[in-house]
Amino acid sequence: MSNNNMKIRKCLFPAAGYGTRFLPATKAIPKEMLPVLTKPLLQYGVEEAISAEIDTMAIVTGRGKRAIEDHFDISYELEHQIKDTAKEHYLTEIRKVINNCTFSYTRQIKMKGLGHAIACGETLIGNEPFAVILADDLCDNDGDSVLSQMIKLFEKYKCSIVAVEEIPPEHSNRYGVIAGDTIEDNVIRVTDMVEKPEPKDAPSNLAIIGRYILTPDIFDIIKDTKAGRGGEIQITDALLTQAKKGGVIAYKFKGKRFDCGSVDGFVEATNYFYNKQK
Repeated sequence: MSNNNMKIRKCLFPAAGYGTRFLPATKAIPKEMLPVLTKPLLQYGVEEAISAEIDTMAIVTGRGKRAIEDHFDISYELEHQIKDTAKEHYLTEIRKVINNCTFSYTRQIKMKGLGHAIACGETLIGNEPFAVILADDLCDNDGDSVLSQMIKLFEKYKCSIVAVEEIPPEHSNRYGVIAGDTIEDNVIRVTDMVEKPEPKDAPSNLAIIGRYILTPDIFDIIKDTKAGRGGEIQITDALLTQAKKGGVIAYKFKGKRFDCGSVDGFVEATNYFYNKQK
């Protein structure tokens, strides 16, 4: 049974990857903890979830990722050292996050792809619809956050939603790419999706980025999904099963997105946020 009528209360953060493109920096530091200015990528994601009125954060981690748990926890020694000093305000934002959210963690023991990572989160999510944020994709908006926009859509359509944006065709082999029928402005009923197709095989130039809302039946679908591209269990393949029944829409979101999983995107995001605060 799928509880599609429930409010989105939980956000899942798959955070078990190795971050190989940022070695050696990510040898001992989780890539999700790399800072854009003074804030780790994962904190930007958590704050986006909070902006969408979500207060329960479910994080799928792996070995060597304890810094994530430590970050979203109180550091009594640090708090004591800077209490009543001019530096105390530096902790205001993270304190607010810690005080307003519940964090729970589970581990992905073997790296078997994003679909598998999401499946590992079932124990934290249960039988209810939920959001997924990939911290690598850093989004910025002057109005509603990308996740807030998607939750409004979910309230209308009550099905899985993927955020998409137009990409240069030659980049199609980096993304899951969708095809479908437009049902309203910037909203597409998905009929096909392919994981990392070569440009000549891409069904469109609309690529899925790291924002999803998923209905809980996705967990059983992932269990029945065979390894696909790269020998990994792909969330794209599981979503295609839903899409064939009309159960997935794609949303061309409003906002700016940075691919912080790449060095170029990370530097671009850093410059953008630095200039924005000036």
